Amino acid sequence: MSTPPETRLKGRLGVPGVVFLVLAAVAPLTGIIVIGGIGIAVGTGGGTPMMFLLATAVFLLFAVGYAQMSKRLVNAGGFYAFVVRGLGRTAGLVAAFVALVGYNCFVAGAVGTSGFFTSIVFADVFGLDLPWWLWSLVSAAGVWLLTRSGIDVSAKVLGVALVLEVAILLILDAAILVTTGYSFEPFLPEVFLTGSVGLGLLFAANAFVGFEATGLFSEEARDPRRTIPRATYVAIVFIGVFAAVTTWAIVSALGVRSAGDTARDHLAAGDLVFTVSRRYLGGGLTDAMQLLLVVSLFAALLALHNSATRYLYALGRVGVLPRRLAHTRRASGAPVAASTAQLAFATLVAMAYAVAGADPIANLVAAFTGIGTLGIVVLQAIAATAIVVHFRRVRDPRPLSTLVLPLLGGLGLWTVTALAFGNFPELAGSDSPVIALLPWLLPVAAAAAAAVAYRLRSSKPEVWRSLDQDLDRVPDQAVTTGGTT
Repeated sequence: MSTPPETRLKGRLGVPGVVFLVLAAVAPLTGIIVIGGIGIAVGTGGGTPMMFLLATAVFLLFAVGYAQMSKRLVNAGGFYAFVVRGLGRTAGLVAAFVALVGYNCFVAGAVGTSGFFTSIVFADVFGLDLPWWLWSLVSAAGVWLLTRSGIDVSAKVLGVALVLEVAILLILDAAILVTTGYSFEPFLPEVFLTGSVGLGLLFAANAFVGFEATGLFSEEARDPRRTIPRATYVAIVFIGVFAAVTTWAIVSALGVRSAGDTARDHLAAGDLVFTVSRRYLGGGLTDAMQLLLVVSLFAALLALHNSATRYLYALGRVGVLPRRLAHTRRASGAPVAASTAQLAFATLVAMAYAVAGADPIANLVAAFTGIGTLGIVVLQAIAATAIVVHFRRVRDPRPLSTLVLPLLGGLGLWTVTALAFGNFPELAGSDSPVIALLPWLLPVAAAAAAAVAYRLRSSKPEVWRSLDQDLDRVPDQAVTTGGTT
């Protein structure tokens, strides 16, 4: 008799490991250079730091309910499992299909982004002029090799990358503080309420995309019922405070009242932060920042790939997708089948754009990163609703932590979702009419999920029943730490 394939994830992640995985997906350096620069230009200008603080408050409210749910439910399906528990199997499949669209598209865009900026940086710094698609292939291959080694190895690599990219921005923050000082004008209502508050909040919220992945690694954590809630709070607070402080430094350096106009002048080139860096840090450290941007983009690709892979793995394990996707590497517990399938999809998409001769930023990155961001934002809002409904259904006696605060967070997330739909061309960074139609992919994914749910109920009842059975999968190495409340 043949040995059944290994399908169990392995890992001993603690709070730092999970935080590194999540913050690498958020990519602080990339977020400040790209999202921060755009937010200052098209949002509230000098009031951008306040937008990050408001977004932090929304996500912390959501995290209260998320933390309570994480103590009750340990599953590599992340928000998919949460929605099944709160809203039922059909809604869970809708969330899963939205996650598949969001994360897989995001990774395809990240493959293009990594290749494009790596080609530019290596040409500028080292004079090595190679096509972007070749660097994309190198990035994808590197991610695949690291993924095979297991989640613990990925966490260590991402931890080093995260420390380096955060360090260069802290040096810039300190240089601006010592040389120019920080103005308190960004926190005046007359400043942060000017411009487009909606777009400002949308881009601030965009900087948090990826934090929700903490739950995806719960089966690979040493003590998931403690690790995941703590890692979630740490990730949200770090993202919000770090982005607020760094954009505060940047708008202070630019002049708070004129920051928006200056950022718009640099919008096309995307070099606002590099311009400020050359002024305060000089050419050498700015070149180092450019190199660290490459590191940041690779780290983001690796982290987003790990997240996308776990949705494929979880759906393969229950039989919604081919069960082959749930096969793991026996030595490391890495979900190699799902990883290979996910990277193959993302790389083929990027190479199709290369063969067509399309501009990687205007076409590939705008389309796939835009719809990926929108998909994840929608996923967060659905999960917020599921958490509130679940705790009301079980009549949880803690109204503040399981109803009031999570409900406020959910309303905030649905507001961000509405802003994302209404301003999708700005979110994607393209005014192409084709790209403007991409949000319709999400209703199509929801309809496909409903069709799959109907088919499973009628022709595969055992798979249908399994969707909400054995959702809580505490890893063997986890230490029981005091129940589920």
